Amino acid sequence: MSRLPGRTGEAPTRGRTEGASARDRALTPTGRVLRLRRRITALFALTSAVGLVTMAVLAVRSDDARWREQLDHAMNLDTTQAISLLVYDADDRLDTTDLVGTMDTGCPQLTVLSVPRDRSSGPVVDHSGERPCLVGRPADVLAVAEDALRREEVVAVDGRAVDGRRVRLFAEPFFAPDAEGDEGRDGAVVTLYESTEALADHRRTTWLLTAGCAVLVVLSAAVGHVLSGRAIRPALTALGQQEAFLADAAHDLRTPVASLRMLAETALRGDTDGTEVLRRTMRLADGMGGLVDGLLTRARLMTGVQTLAREPLRLDQLVEAVVEDTPAEGHRVTVRTEGTVVVADPDLVRRAVANLLGNALAHGHAPGEPADVRVEVAGKGREATVTVEDAGPGLPPGVADALFERFRSGSGSTGLGLSIASWVAHAHGGSLTATSGGSDGTGGHGGTGGHRGARFVLRLPADAG
Repeated sequence: MSRLPGRTGEAPTRGRTEGASARDRALTPTGRVLRLRRRITALFALTSAVGLVTMAVLAVRSDDARWREQLDHAMNLDTTQAISLLVYDADDRLDTTDLVGTMDTGCPQLTVLSVPRDRSSGPVVDHSGERPCLVGRPADVLAVAEDALRREEVVAVDGRAVDGRRVRLFAEPFFAPDAEGDEGRDGAVVTLYESTEALADHRRTTWLLTAGCAVLVVLSAAVGHVLSGRAIRPALTALGQQEAFLADAAHDLRTPVASLRMLAETALRGDTDGTEVLRRTMRLADGMGGLVDGLLTRARLMTGVQTLAREPLRLDQLVEAVVEDTPAEGHRVTVRTEGTVVVADPDLVRRAVANLLGNALAHGHAPGEPADVRVEVAGKGREATVTVEDAGPGLPPGVADALFERFRSGSGSTGLGLSIASWVAHAHGGSLTATSGGSDGTGGHGGTGGHRGARFVLRLPADAG
C-alpha cells in the first residue's frame, strides 16, 4: 500500500500548534499578562547576562595578557643586559666572564646557548647559572632557544620547572658582531621566572568576576522582575477594574432581568392586565437605567476616565435642589442649611448627595411606615459637611466599616449608590462615614430610643476664600 508523501510530518506539527493554541486559550487575560511579565524578566536577565559575561571574558583575557606582559618585560630586561655583556675572545669564541661577574645568573636562572660555526649541531649550552633557585627543564629551555633562533625574534612560553612549579620562559637571540646573513646567528639567552603566584592571582580574579557576574545576573533578574511588574501594573489594574465592572453589572442586572422575564411570562399567559405589565416593565427599565448609569459612573471613577471638573459651588443650594428633585412618595424630608461654598465637581457631588438621600428614603424606615429624613449642610473652617440622618432601625453591628464596598448595603440592595458616594468623597479629598444615630446617646433625631436611625456624613474641603 502506497503512502502519500508529506503526510507523516504534518500531524505532529498540527498537534503542536493546536496544543499551543489550547494552552493560550486556557490562560485568562491576567494569566497572559503575568506570563508576559515572566518573559520580560527572562529577556532582561538574558540580556544582562550576555553583556556581563562578555565584559567578564574581556576582563579575564586582559588580566591574563597583563601578567604575562609584566613578566616578559622583566625577563626582556635581563636578557638584553646579558647579551650586552657577551664578548668574543681572540679565537672568536664566546666569553661569558663579564656576564658572570656582573649579573647573578643563578636566580633567576640565566642560560646562554650558542650554535657552532660549522652548524654541525643545534644550540648547545655555553653557560648556565650555578646553584639556580629555579631550574627549568632542559628540553623546554632548548626548545624555546631553537624557536627564537628560527624566528630571529624574542619568544616567551609557559612551562614547568624541574620541581613542577609553573614558570615563564623567555628567549632572545643574539648575533656575532661580524655576522653576514645566516652566518651571524650565534645563539640565544634564555631566562625563566616563576609564574605560580601570578597564575593564582589570575585565577582569583577569574573566580571573583564569575561570582560577580552570577550575583549581578540574579540582581538584574530581580530588578527586571520589579520593573516588569511596574510596567504591567496598569494592565493588571485595568483588567481588575474590567472584571469588577463585569461582576457589578452581572450582579446588579440579574434581579431586574429575572423580573422582566417573569413579567413577560405572565403577559404571555394572560394572567394579568397588559397595562399593569407595561407599567411594571417601565419601572424595571427605569431602575435598570439607573443601575447602568451608576455602574458606568463608578467604573469611570475607578479608572480615572472621568476627571473632576472642579469649580466653586454653593453646597447648600445644591443639596436643596437635590431634595426638591427627589420624589418623597409620602416620606418626610427636613432640610437645614447654611451658606457653604466648596470647590468640587457639581455633577459628582449632586450624584453623591442624591445617592445618600435615596438610600435614606429606601431603607431609613420600618416596613409600612413613612421615612423621616433630616438633611443638614454645615461649614466649619476648611471643611463642609452634608449630614443625612434617618429615623429607621439603624445599621447592623459590624456593617459600617464595609458599608461602602460594592454589594454590601446591609439591607438587601446592591450598595452601589453608597460605593459611588464614597468614591466621590475620596476623589475630592474628603470622606464619607456612617454611624447609627443613637450611638452618641441622642437616640436618633426623633429622640426616641426605639428607632436609632442611621447617620451618613459627607465631608468635603471648603473653599478657603
